[in-house]
Amino acid sequence: MSKTQLCDLFGMVKSSYYYGLQPKPINIEMVKLKALIRQIFNDSKQSAGARSIAAILMNEHGIKLTRYLAAKIMRSMGLISCQLKTHKYKHADEEHQAHDNILKRRFAPTAPNQVWTGDVTYIRIKGGFSYLAVVLDLYARRVVGFAVSDSPDSVLTSKALQMAYHMRLRPSGVLFHSDQGTHYTSKKFAESVASCEDMTQSMSRRGNCWDNAPIERFFRSFKTEWMPKGGYEDIAEAKSAIVDYIWGYYQTVRPHAFNDYLSPAEKEKRYFNQTSYQLS
Repeated sequence: MSKTQLCDLFGMVKSSYYYGLQPKPINIEMVKLKALIRQIFNDSKQSAGARSIAAILMNEHGIKLTRYLAAKIMRSMGLISCQLKTHKYKHADEEHQAHDNILKRRFAPTAPNQVWTGDVTYIRIKGGFSYLAVVLDLYARRVVGFAVSDSPDSVLTSKALQMAYHMRLRPSGVLFHSDQGTHYTSKKFAESVASCEDMTQSMSRRGNCWDNAPIERFFRSFKTEWMPKGGYEDIAEAKSAIVDYIWGYYQTVRPHAFNDYLSPAEKEKRYFNQTSYQLS
């Protein structure tokens, strides 16, 4: 049967048949864009969604892309962000010295080193758990201190607080907010707070995780974006992964919705640049 007869049989115009045989031109720019999207996706350990990828493309590479187009391209590439369900944390029953909820969910301070929040979460390791204590500066949601241990005690939370205090060059007048866990109500932690100049403690209402929502969100991000579902082999591997996430991804690369999709480091940089300009 001839090509003409086949085209007549299937109701196809003969010119369309020959057009279909012609090689299609390759869109080089789209190939480059897809390669960059795959790199960003892999750098996030397959956790970045369309919003994050669009923000990173804009902030890091100057490429303007809507999240809808980013989502469409990701679907065509088979890239699916991995996210886990939120973990619900238990609260300790034992109290030492609790403090009033001074913060009252005012999670948007106007400058760095005004409000820090702290909390502890478990990190699964082979045969048990290790624990991560974090101190977060609420201005840019930047991690300013952290510590890892095999015990969720006051030594752990004090180490994280002291790291923050010294890394931030001993700021005065910080409000430190946490839950009412014994690792924050203990005498040892109170002594650690007292060693920080003019620092005031604030605490969430008992059993109300929303009073410390930003740091809960950080823990959720780490566990869904970085931590393997089965956890780590041991505490050393957990520490290494936590350092890689905080310094290598979260602080400098990961866009944050609260920061208008700037990374915490970039938001703080812009604040200090603007402040220096106003003073000059």
